[in-house]
Amino acid sequence: MDAYLETERLALRRFTADDVDLLIELDSDPAVMRHLTGGNPTAPELVRERALPNILAGYEKWGGDLGLFAAHEKDGGAFIGWFHLRPEPEGPLDEAELGYRLRQAAWGKGYATEGSRALLGKAFTELGVRMVRAATMSVHHGSRNIMEKLGMILAGTIPTPSDMEMIEGSEQGVVRYEITKEQWEQQ
Repeated sequence: MDAYLETERLALRRFTADDVDLLIELDSDPAVMRHLTGGNPTAPELVRERALPNILAGYEKWGGDLGLFAAHEKDGGAFIGWFHLRPEPEGPLDEAELGYRLRQAAWGKGYATEGSRALLGKAFTELGVRMVRAATMSVHHGSRNIMEKLGMILAGTIPTPSDMEMIEGSEQGVVRYEITKEQWEQQ
């Protein structure tokens, strides 16, 4: 496995066209998709025809340093999900969005914090990023706790996007967290 980034327990790598089944399986778990689609799986054809091609195109667009990365346990190689560090669609390259989606088997093990912390370090020390943002449903306390462990600061609440209005708790909106390079350096 050609690692993009390694932590104590994780190896992150670029996705390939051969990874479609990993993404389909991840997005088919109602618990994983609870705060994204209300638990509805992503249709396999959408993963094949839109999601994976967009992931691969992101590496081209951003030179392979930003994008969505498959995460595997170093001990045994199990796929646990993905992390992303990428600019907003039309945003500047020195601002990035941090995110993750992990299989249930990987929950509660500190992987989201570990992988995210490593991506923040890479963003601020190697990639010239000056600010990283992350967002989650207001009611998604697990994700909010991770963002706070990373030293991210609550920047505000935004209305829930219309395609997520059927999700339980959506009326409370989406929270956005931020951390600047200077704030990260002071930790």
